[in-house]
Amino acid sequence: MEYRGYDSAGVATLHNNQIHLMRAKGKVVNLKQKVDAKPQTDTIGIGHTRWATHGEPSERNAHPHVAGDIALVHNGIIENYKELQAELAAKGVVCASSTDSEVLAQLINDYYQQSKDFVKSVQQALQRIRGTFGVAVLCAHDENQLIAARRGSPIQIGVGADATFVASDATALVGHVKDVIYLQDDQLAICEGV
Repeated sequence: MEYRGYDSAGVATLHNNQIHLMRAKGKVVNLKQKVDAKPQTDTIGIGHTRWATHGEPSERNAHPHVAGDIALVHNGIIENYKELQAELAAKGVVCASSTDSEVLAQLINDYYQQSKDFVKSVQQALQRIRGTFGVAVLCAHDENQLIAARRGSPIQIGVGADATFVASDATALVGHVKDVIYLQDDQLAICEGV
């Protein structure tokens, strides 16, 4: 996805109920060096190249964002993020970044801590969002699921022979999948491993 322009990149993977996060400012090669230095055997993960819309280009503002048990990548703009951030702050939640995307991760985690229901938590949080989103979300305690959803920002799910991919641009799926599912606005997909 480098051709679209970006200022940072990151990946989050899951193993043994832990989220492994690696992010880097600048080019993807900077992230690759970090990943190569600390290889993982995890089999589910999310990655993102970011172009700053909220918050300066930095590692702390890079995606994925992790909030408790939740890791999230997001394209789009959450118009009511300041309102949601204030609501979370009143509960003692402190954001580590200056992005609207982390607020969504924190909101999902807040719901998850109450219900321990990953799918329901994502649904509840997305119902509160004003603005656009294309998201992929992981939960530390559900290593078999990845949730993708969209409103106004594209999301495609590529189904391969032995892997499933979620992307914001079908170009990223070329050569990796046989079938592509295009999510429509306000659709949510649960991708499950075997």
